[in-house]
Amino acid sequence: MRLPLMALLARGPAHGYELKGELEKLLGSAYPQPNVGQIYVTLGRLEKSGLIEGEDVTQTNRPNKRTYRLTQAGREAVLAWFEETTDEPRIRDEFFMKLALATHSGLADQITLINKQRRQYLNTMRDLSKLAVAGDRDNRIAQLLIEGAMLHLQADLDWLERCQEELE
Repeated sequence: MRLPLMALLARGPAHGYELKGELEKLLGSAYPQPNVGQIYVTLGRLEKSGLIEGEDVTQTNRPNKRTYRLTQAGREAVLAWFEETTDEPRIRDEFFMKLALATHSGLADQITLINKQRRQYLNTMRDLSKLAVAGDRDNRIAQLLIEGAMLHLQADLDWLERCQEELE
């Protein structure tokens, strides 16, 4: 959450609720909605680390609000983040750990686990399909997020099929 918030602040100062709204608008309904409390905790930590600066803004008939802006160090951190590639092969996959330990522990059946996980992936894919049709059709970023998630799910389903073939 740190770097996405900082990237949003690169466009200009904002307060926590504005950042939450920007994330929701940008990413659409398929992406888990950010918790505003977590956003403010993160903003506080970023401010303490010198990556952003906060300023209290006086409002009439309302409590003061705190807006944040990116510091030069924060801008450099965001630029470095954009330069880095994302290295995410799922070697430490929790499902795979369950699958590997099922027979060893004697507490679960591998094929039952595979079938249960397959149902979960199919349900998630169905839910994403509904979002793609109903929700954020005009939001290209949200549509790409949904499409990427569905492609990952399809790859996971193919992998589950491979696991089942190997273990039966």
